[in-house]
Amino acid sequence: MTMKKKSVFLYQASTAEVQVGPMRLTQYPIQVLLIFAKEDNQSNGFWWACDRAGYRCNVAWTLESALECFLDKHQEIIVIDHRNSKYFDQFMENSSVTACYNELVQIEHGEVRSQFKLRACNALFTALDHCQEAVEITSEDHVIQYVNPAFERMMGYCKGELIGKELTELPKSDKNSADLLDNINTFIKKGKEWQGVYYARRKSGDSIQQHVKITPVVGQGGKIRHFVSLKRLHCTNENNKQVLYFFHVIIFIAFTPSLQTRRYSSMARIHSMTIEAPITKDGLRRLSGNEYVFSKNMNLSHTHLPVPNTISDVPPCIAQLLDNEESWDFNIFELEAVTNKRPLVYLGLKVFARFGVSEFLNCSEATLRAWLQVIEANYHSSNSYHNSTHAADVLHATAFFLGKERVKGSLDHLDEVAALIAATIHDVDHPGRTNSFLCNAGSELAVLYNDTAVLESHHTALAFQLTTKDSKYNIFKNIDRNRYRTLRQAIIDMVLATEMTKHFEHVNKFVNSINKPMNDGSNTECTTNIKNFPDNQTLIKRMMIKCADVANPCRPLELCIEWAGRISEEYFAQTDEEKRQGLPVVMPVFDRNTCSIPKSQISFIDYFITDMFDAWDAFAHLPVLMQHLANNYKHWKTLDDLKCKSLRLPSENNN
Repeated sequence: MTMKKKSVFLYQASTAEVQVGPMRLTQYPIQVLLIFAKEDNQSNGFWWACDRAGYRCNVAWTLESALECFLDKHQEIIVIDHRNSKYFDQFMENSSVTACYNELVQIEHGEVRSQFKLRACNALFTALDHCQEAVEITSEDHVIQYVNPAFERMMGYCKGELIGKELTELPKSDKNSADLLDNINTFIKKGKEWQGVYYARRKSGDSIQQHVKITPVVGQGGKIRHFVSLKRLHCTNENNKQVLYFFHVIIFIAFTPSLQTRRYSSMARIHSMTIEAPITKDGLRRLSGNEYVFSKNMNLSHTHLPVPNTISDVPPCIAQLLDNEESWDFNIFELEAVTNKRPLVYLGLKVFARFGVSEFLNCSEATLRAWLQVIEANYHSSNSYHNSTHAADVLHATAFFLGKERVKGSLDHLDEVAALIAATIHDVDHPGRTNSFLCNAGSELAVLYNDTAVLESHHTALAFQLTTKDSKYNIFKNIDRNRYRTLRQAIIDMVLATEMTKHFEHVNKFVNSINKPMNDGSNTECTTNIKNFPDNQTLIKRMMIKCADVANPCRPLELCIEWAGRISEEYFAQTDEEKRQGLPVVMPVFDRNTCSIPKSQISFIDYFITDMFDAWDAFAHLPVLMQHLANNYKHWKTLDDLKCKSLRLPSENNN
């Protein structure tokens, strides 16, 4: 695909459909305004892309007509031709209908839908203002932030007297038992529902009896963010003793800062926490409360940064970083930052091009790029550890290992392609809960896979479902059936090998079948024997992805510490949730109040890492990794000797 000068700036406002909790809001189809100086292939490309996506499209050829059209319809997406402007560089000129379609759909599923969610919130608050039920909204610290007119009428207050006040500042009825509030708090803080009778006091001083049901709602990070309370007010008619019910809904909401602020605060918190190293490598997506579900439909990318059409089109700041991607000391976190949390697409394009993946699969670079976008979109950016940055890190390590002479000489091109694809997809849709948690919770997925390699099976199944869903990103569409079956089996085998319950089995097979014969013969004989026995190639591929998956202790110290911080939040959150739900605590050492980083890292390295990387180093020759491992082990040992439980010495944290 020939690329020209950067040309088109995209602006998005809002969209036509969004789901807020169980409610779906729908309106007219999305409207698009194309503003071009003249009709050409690019404008036609967007016109037909809108037609394919089912959008309503208007075209304006002058500034006056553009303004008139916008004021008349207020389109949700506006495409402005800025090919001669140095100020806009959001889209690479490409008249392909598919390229234009992909860009428009990305915008719809990203910023446009976010804007509509905000619009939906306005609609919801309007509904609260006009509903008959009394509604009160407070922060998680019980500071009142909203009351609706029905609440004002019921309780006799005006909102100006309530907003900004803590609930404890308001007068309480003396008809409640002394321990009632303590009883309520004991229930709801544990994530349990409370029901009972409660007396409230109006502004006039009258006490009113209410039947109350308070249900905690768990939000992002596994923390209780809301309490929803449904109250029924008893008013007895003395003539016929009928009971009339008035419903009083109280919603306690934790208003959170912006996403960007929350991201930085969480990172600051990571560096001051006590943490554990990863021992299992699986997870579970939490959507709300006690519900656990997994993605069944393709997600599209949600970021501003445009994806290049070819590897030669990446922005200079990204290209400069990628120049160093063949080095083991490559900083994946810098790539994460400059790509706006989309490192997998950019690193994938570079690595796959280096290993000739498109040529092997006989697919275009555009198809490969679209596939990388789909896979990355189905990693959860909200995860601190198991996100697309981890996938990119494992892909980087796999590519590094494939470049080693003995590894390269032992594997075929198909093995290399399978390894790179397996690394890319190995944790797709992984939201941060372990297989053990999933089985203990009795989830549908655990039932589906018989409590065996639940998430690893899900990662592979979903990856192939996504890949074959549409020819636009089906990287396997042009290879023959036999080659596809061989490649598919190799990918599945490698991803399943990352399940840690068979860790020692895989390592022992590698040592006995690869290392020992290698020590008994020449290097040429070893390579010949491996290539003549596909089972030996399988053992190498398993060992390679296993080492790539848990290579954090072999990275430079600063990267090692960062990864340790990221895994901690996921495991701490799981322990917290297990305690709240009364589930077995499968990793008791991951208690955020008592965990020691150095001890856990030392144990992890001693138990899992040392023997495995000694064996892998004996085969692949990795002196740089082994030196980092020794340095990192010394760091943790020093902290442990000083009785320090954190990532660093307190003096280092203050610097």
